[in-house]
Amino acid sequence: MLAEKALVALTALKRLESERGLGVHEGTTDQVRRALEAAGILFIESGQGRGVMFLHEPSSTQTRQVRGRSQRETS
Repeated sequence: MLAEKALVALTALKRLESERGLGVHEGTTDQVRRALEAAGILFIESGQGRGVMFLHEPSSTQTRQVRGRSQRETS
């Protein structure tokens, strides 16, 4: 699904994900990064290292569950 969203060949994506460090075109890496960012993934880099953050808000069902718990806890 990621290959489809990024508009790259599945074999190129497999090369990018390979643990053997297989080379891929810089454009392939950029397209995959843009597809992940469009899905709400934020890439973070700081003096402490690199990481990712998921930017989408929880679904309305999850929000209701959290609100319900916090209301019970404060009652």
